[in-house]
Amino acid sequence: MPRASRPMTVTLGVLQKRVDARVKSGAYASASEVMRAAVRALDREEAAMDVWLQQRVDEALADPAPNVPAREVFRRLRARHAGQPAGRRRAKI
Repeated sequence: MPRASRPMTVTLGVLQKRVDARVKSGAYASASEVMRAAVRALDREEAAMDVWLQQRVDEALADPAPNVPAREVFRRLRARHAGQPAGRRRAKI
């Protein structure tokens, strides 16, 4: 069966020791297996984040509270932070 992908060179820096340790432990047969597992884990993490973000967007869109114009939000923020001591103030909004 022909190879589905081509070899790739990856510079891991300090992560190389962690890849090597996984191979040495016997948990993986090669660095390639470690990298494939890492990419699959990253895919799962990103998919979970996408689901979480979509849920937050759906909740926000379904919120019956009226929208507040950005100008009003910034007016409220300026008023709220106007009384803070100078050391606690952030950059001007």
